[in-house]
Amino acid sequence: MALDMLDEITASGDVDAWLTRTLATGRRLMGFGHRVFRVRDPRADILRAALQQLDPDSRRLALALEVERRAVAALERHKPGRRLAANVEMDAALLLEAIGLPREAFMPAFAIARAPSWIAHALEQQKIGRMIRPRSVYIGRLSGG
Repeated sequence: MALDMLDEITASGDVDAWLTRTLATGRRLMGFGHRVFRVRDPRADILRAALQQLDPDSRRLALALEVERRAVAALERHKPGRRLAANVEMDAALLLEAIGLPREAFMPAFAIARAPSWIAHALEQQKIGRMIRPRSVYIGRLSGG
C-alpha cells in the first residue's frame, strides 16, 4: 500500500537510498504505473486538488510530492525509456487518510466506489458475450436519448 511505502521511506530517513534499494530488490513502487495511462493519471490531479483543499498544510502530501518527484527519476534510471508515472493510489490513500478512514477500510471503500461500474461492465459483457477492454468504445445510447 502507498501509505505503508511512505511510512517506510520516512523511517529510513533517506528517500533516494530507499528507492534505490527497493528497485534493486525488484519490489514495485506503490502508486506508480498504470495499464492505460502512460502519463500521470489525470484522476490523481483531481484527488490531489481535493486533498489540498481539505488540508492545505498537509505534511504527508508534501512528502508524497517529494517521493513522487524522486521516484519518477529513480524509475527512469532503473528502466530507461519506460515511463512509469504516478497513478491514483497515492493521492487516494492520502485523501482517505485525511478524512480519518482507517487503513483497513481503504480497500472496502475502493470496492464500494467501483461496484456500480463493475456491475455495469459485467452486465454488458454478459449481454455481448465478450470481455470489455479498457480502450473499448462505448456504443450504447447516450443518456436521455
